[in-house]
Amino acid sequence: MSWRRRIGAAGAGAIVTVAAVTGCAKSEDQVPSIGYAIDNVLTTYNANTVDGAASGARQAFGRVLPGLSYLGPEGIALADGDVGTAATAPGDALTISYKINPAAVYSDGVPVTCDDLVLAWAAGSGRFTGPDGQQLFDSASRAGYSDIDRVDCAPGAKDATAVFAPGRAFAEWRGLFGATALMPAHVAARAAGVPDVATAVRGDDPAALSRVADFWNNGWKLPVGELDPALFPSAGPYRAASYSPEDGLVLVANEKWWGNKPGTDRIVVWPKGTDLEEKMASGDVDILDVGAGSVEGLDPGEGYDTVTEPSRSSEQLVLATGGALGSAEARRAFASCVPRQALFDTLGHPGYAPQSGLGSGVLNSRIVQPDTLLYGPVAGVAGNRYLQADTGAASGHGPLTVRVGYLAPDARRAATVAAIATACEPAGITVQDAGTADFAPSALAAGQVDALLGGTASAPGAAGSDSLVPPVYSLAEGNRNNVGQFRNGRVTEIAGQLAVETAQDRQLGLAVEAENILWGEMPSLPLFNEPRTTAVANGMHAAVPNPTAAGAGWNMDRWILLR
Repeated sequence: MSWRRRIGAAGAGAIVTVAAVTGCAKSEDQVPSIGYAIDNVLTTYNANTVDGAASGARQAFGRVLPGLSYLGPEGIALADGDVGTAATAPGDALTISYKINPAAVYSDGVPVTCDDLVLAWAAGSGRFTGPDGQQLFDSASRAGYSDIDRVDCAPGAKDATAVFAPGRAFAEWRGLFGATALMPAHVAARAAGVPDVATAVRGDDPAALSRVADFWNNGWKLPVGELDPALFPSAGPYRAASYSPEDGLVLVANEKWWGNKPGTDRIVVWPKGTDLEEKMASGDVDILDVGAGSVEGLDPGEGYDTVTEPSRSSEQLVLATGGALGSAEARRAFASCVPRQALFDTLGHPGYAPQSGLGSGVLNSRIVQPDTLLYGPVAGVAGNRYLQADTGAASGHGPLTVRVGYLAPDARRAATVAAIATACEPAGITVQDAGTADFAPSALAAGQVDALLGGTASAPGAAGSDSLVPPVYSLAEGNRNNVGQFRNGRVTEIAGQLAVETAQDRQLGLAVEAENILWGEMPSLPLFNEPRTTAVANGMHAAVPNPTAAGAGWNMDRWILLR
C-alpha cells in the first residue's frame, strides 16, 4: 500500500460478490456470455492517444492488450507476471530490466517482443518530432516515458533495458508499460513499411517514424463489423472479434493465450449510447459500471448487487486558457459563481457520507486525494474560497458566456451544468450546456467549448489512480491531455519534480506551491470525487468494483456467472 494512503476508507459500501466457484457447480449452470456496460464510447483500439485515453478503451481492452502491470481496485499498479517481469538493474541512473514471458504471443501467432516496449516508449516520450517541431505521436501523457533516455532492445528479442536520464528516476516506474500501453509493434511496422519499429527508433529515421506515428495515431480506429485479426491482434486472454453500436464489442477467448483460460468464453462490452434499461431488462447486461446518477431513471433492481462509492476520479471543470476564458481574471470570475458546496451536497455523494477520505467533502486539490496525508495542508491552500456562489466576486468582468462540454447524455453532469447556470446568471455570466454524444476532450483545445466537465485528465468515464502524477501532468506544458492548453513554467517544473520525488516533506512543499499557483491562475476547478455505481447480476463470481481508470473490467477473465 502506498504511504500516501493512511486516512480512513470512504466507507461507501461492501465489495460486490467475490467468491470462488467450487467444483460442485454444474457446467450447464454457467452462462456462456457476460454483458458488461460502461459509460464511455468505444472509438479506438489504442487507449494511449488523446481521444483514446478519454474513451472506454482502457476499460474494454485491459484483458485484450495486457502489459507488465495492471491497475487494481486500490489504484496501485500491480505486476502482471503472465506478460513478463520488471526489475531494477545496476547502473548510474535508474535502469529497469524487462523480461517478456517466452510463451507470450499475439493471437496472430507473432511473438510479443521488446519492440512493443520500444513503440510504447517512442510514442509516450514526446522526443520524436516533425520538421516543424510538432510531436509525431498523439500520446495523451508523457509522464514517466519522457524520463527514459533509451530502451535497449534487439529487434524481436524477449528482453529489454530501459535506462532513465540522469536525475530522472521516475518513482512510479512499475506502472509503465502497463495494461493497454503495449500496442502490437509488428502491426505498426507492417503498416509503415519498415522492417521493425526498434530499428526505426534506434536509427531516428524521420520518414519511417512519421509513418509509424501516423498509423499509431489513426490506424487502430474501430470499424463497424468484424475486426481484422491481422490489424487487431490480442496478447491477452480475450481477443476482439467484432464491434457495432447495436451489438456491442464482442470479446472471445484467445486461443493463443498462454495463461489461465478465461472463466467465461465470451464478454460483450456495451458502450455509452446503449439503451441500458432495455438491455438490463432483457438480461443482456450482467455488470454495470457507470457514473452514479448519470443514467436518468436507471434502477438495477433486485436482480443485481449494487454499490455506489466515491472513485479516484476528480470530477472537475477544465477551463480554456483562450477565448472567453483567456484571462485568469475571467476564469476566476467564472469559478466564483460555481456553487461547489451545493454541487457536492446534491450530486457528489449519493447514498454515502464518509467522515473523511474519498467522497467526504468538496475536493480542494487538483493534485492529491482526500485519503492521503498530504491532502489537509495542500487543500488548505484553497481556504474557504470558491465554495459558495459569490455574485459579487463573479461580477464586474462584463458579459461572459461559457459553453460547458461533456459526453452526453449524462443526467448528473447535465444537472451540474444547470445548477452552475442558475448560480452564475445573477453575475451576468451565461452558462450554456454544450454536452454532445460525440464529445471528446480535444474539443476544448479546438475552441469548440470554453470548459470541459469530466474526471481526472478530462476523462468522461472511469478515471483516476493512487498517484499524484497524472493529475499534475494534465496541467503541464507539452502534455497532450492538457486540453485547456494551460502554460505555466513553474507548474510544469513541479510536475517533473513530483514524478521523481519520493520524500514526503518535499512532495508536500511542491504540491502546496503548485496549488497556490493553480488557485490563482485557475486552469481548472475541482468539484468532488466522482461517485461511481457498480451493479453485478446475482450469481456472478469474482466481479470486483474498481473505482479507478481500469474500471470493473480489470479482471474480466475471472468472471463466471451461474444461474
